[in-house]
Amino acid sequence: MSVKEKELLKERYQLSMERIEKIPLEKIVKEPFQDYFCKMSGFLLQIKELIEKKQRGELEQFSFEEYQRYNTDLYQDILPEQYQNSYANPAYAVEKLGKEYGQLLSFVYTELRALIADVYEERFIEVVSACELLIELYNLFEMEGNQKEIFDAVYWFLSDYSDVIYKKWILSGFDPSFDFAKKIVMERDLKDLRYLFAYGEYITEVEIQTAAFLNGLSEEGIDQIASAFVEGYRKGFENTKKDLSKKKIVKLYFPIGYERIIRRAIQKFAALGLEPVMFRYGLHSVEKRKNQRLGYTATPANKQYDYDHSQDEGLYYDKAFYERKMSILKDVYEKHAECFRQMAGPAVFETFGEKPFAPVNKPEAVQLSKKQQKLFVDFSNEANQFAESYVPSEETSFTMIAFPTSEIGEHFEEIFQETIRINTLDTQVYQNVQQCLIQALDDCDYVRIVGAGENRTDLTVNLVKLQNREKETRFENCLADVNIPLGEVFTSPELSGTNGVLHVKEVFLRGLRFIDLEVHFQDGCICEYHCKNFETEEENQNYFKQHVMQGHETLPMGEFAIGTNTAAYEMAKKYGIIQKLPILIVEKMGPHFAVGDTCYSREEEVRVWNLDGKEVIAKENSFSRLRKTDPDKAYFNCHTDITIPYEEIGEIACYRKDGTKVPLIADGKFVLPGTELLNEN
Repeated sequence: MSVKEKELLKERYQLSMERIEKIPLEKIVKEPFQDYFCKMSGFLLQIKELIEKKQRGELEQFSFEEYQRYNTDLYQDILPEQYQNSYANPAYAVEKLGKEYGQLLSFVYTELRALIADVYEERFIEVVSACELLIELYNLFEMEGNQKEIFDAVYWFLSDYSDVIYKKWILSGFDPSFDFAKKIVMERDLKDLRYLFAYGEYITEVEIQTAAFLNGLSEEGIDQIASAFVEGYRKGFENTKKDLSKKKIVKLYFPIGYERIIRRAIQKFAALGLEPVMFRYGLHSVEKRKNQRLGYTATPANKQYDYDHSQDEGLYYDKAFYERKMSILKDVYEKHAECFRQMAGPAVFETFGEKPFAPVNKPEAVQLSKKQQKLFVDFSNEANQFAESYVPSEETSFTMIAFPTSEIGEHFEEIFQETIRINTLDTQVYQNVQQCLIQALDDCDYVRIVGAGENRTDLTVNLVKLQNREKETRFENCLADVNIPLGEVFTSPELSGTNGVLHVKEVFLRGLRFIDLEVHFQDGCICEYHCKNFETEEENQNYFKQHVMQGHETLPMGEFAIGTNTAAYEMAKKYGIIQKLPILIVEKMGPHFAVGDTCYSREEEVRVWNLDGKEVIAKENSFSRLRKTDPDKAYFNCHTDITIPYEEIGEIACYRKDGTKVPLIADGKFVLPGTELLNEN
């Protein structure tokens, strides 16, 4: 930005704030809208104060307790105890402002709240534009403008500033020069816990206790965790014979509070020739990924607030907006092509232990229409196809690992140590055991999974045909590389002939609780689904469709796997935390079924071998086979694992061509010869 542009931005900011300061003193707009604009101007004056405190260096002089109080003040209005009477709550906004404007003005408030992070990152264009939007809306209400004028003001604000906001967000995930978070991780004194507030996120006792605990771990303990994380990433390239030396950038996802581990990991990535990019999850509507927090993040101030606004795009998303975002995306990729080509892939450090969240469906919250859902699916398909030409999946890899937060309860430190153990199990032992499972599965044509007790699962999974059993295998022997911890054998099933019912009493998918979930498959595709989260079948159907189906009318079974990490299962039972574990660990604790794309999505041409020398050939299905002839129908751009715990399994058995049954698991225990030691953990 030139000096002249900076001066103009400063002038716009000063003029905006002068006008906003007057709003609470006026009684021009009719109630109840005057109250809304008074509250919004009050929040923007908090933003002004934050800017001034940062510019004067006052925040750096705060004590830990002062910073904690100030952080709470910034987020007070969306915390659970205040949220019921906040305009950020669409139910309250509609009640007070009416159906005509309540949703829209509640959405505007969420856009204003994103300015906290913008100020910390010194993104002042966003601050100025948001202030000008509020003033424009205030003027329209003062003149008693009609609904179309008011909605148009918001629509064009979003469209115009997408060029700034969306562009920056895309680049922040690929360009190391966006180093706001990296400077915190690498340069701050991590023993001084005030560093946690430097991100501008709401900081809870979870982040504070976790960071304090990690400060007490030995250098050896920190190094062990970081080594498992980075070595898994390196092995991902080695095992698939991809050339890591061509890449220069790794995309880091991490939870705030784990900086001591992340700092060590960055040092180890540097030894591999990789520089990190660390980007904040989407806060503005044009950046958001529905209910997902992808990037670096802290414990949400209020998960219901996030859920209430997860579909706010429904207020404005249309074909023109689709084309606007796509144009921006393509322009960014084309102008920064070399940066994107240097990307090696994501390294994801996840957490678990958070209190289970079962959302409340509010009729006042925005819902995407069927037309908008289709637009989202189409956008996802087109965006991924375009990105693939710059960041080919066949040249990248990833790794994922998970550790508990202090929110898991009184046994946090013990569970943390146990998690280190299950994330660093002996790969040789598991390789041999899992090879026994693979041998049995390769000798059979299909697998049948039957639930125990109240579990109603009765599902037949058809397996891809092998042409040469001496050189080919259907199942990958998953050890501790890209997907930590180790402990599963997985395949892409043959869709034709895969039929039946998958049922689980309770499961958490994408951070959301599903009760009594039942999914029916016909020829490998979802044909029916039910859950019992809400009173009406329509609400339950919409809940599953939005958060698992991702707006698609159906999804194929992209993966069938059998988890073998009984050590993780025993840990979960010992501490009563099964429902608090992430899918990354839960999927290793029983059979699981992924709906959506296969594990080899967009990498079907990359050859994969198990350590016994056999090549994995089950990497595609009837959808992904269309990737060259009809790419729009080949991929769904989602992959969600649904796991049945061992205790809900009556039997898993595979069947040979002659009908002979080979039992693998019976009554939750491994019974196949060579796998019995898994029952000893």
